[in-house]
Amino acid sequence: MRVEYWILLSVYAVAIGILCFVPKRKIRLGVVAFLTEHVITFLIGLVVVELDLIEYPVRLFASVNRTSFTYEQFALPVVSALFMVWYPNDRSKLHQFGYYAAYCSVLTVLEVVLETYTDLIEYIHWEGYVTWITLWISFYITRRLCVWFFSKA
Repeated sequence: MRVEYWILLSVYAVAIGILCFVPKRKIRLGVVAFLTEHVITFLIGLVVVELDLIEYPVRLFASVNRTSFTYEQFALPVVSALFMVWYPNDRSKLHQFGYYAAYCSVLTVLEVVLETYTDLIEYIHWEGYVTWITLWISFYITRRLCVWFFSKA
């Protein structure tokens, strides 16, 4: 089996492990964040792949979709759920900015490493900073929607 498939398998294992860090009292928030991020990444991911900005040479369900099912349908929504349930609401704006920056930076560095050393992702007309910006925007949209959704309750 290729190393890329082992990486995909380990991403699923790590993502499932991450779900264990969602506090029981915040499961609803995590689910809303997961589903919101899932919709965002599904739509934007399809556009990015169809415009030939990114290619995923090794992926699951290759005959169904050209996007990365593992990243866009599972891993990123799981990380978004974790981002939301541990968001520092009561901290300063600087701390909140750092929280966004940390999540976006770690995910971007991981993606750039995978792009450089594996066949899981290939940048065609894309750069790491574009990933960082799109992650920031998607987390912000997810955050705003979750704040709105739970303010009605």
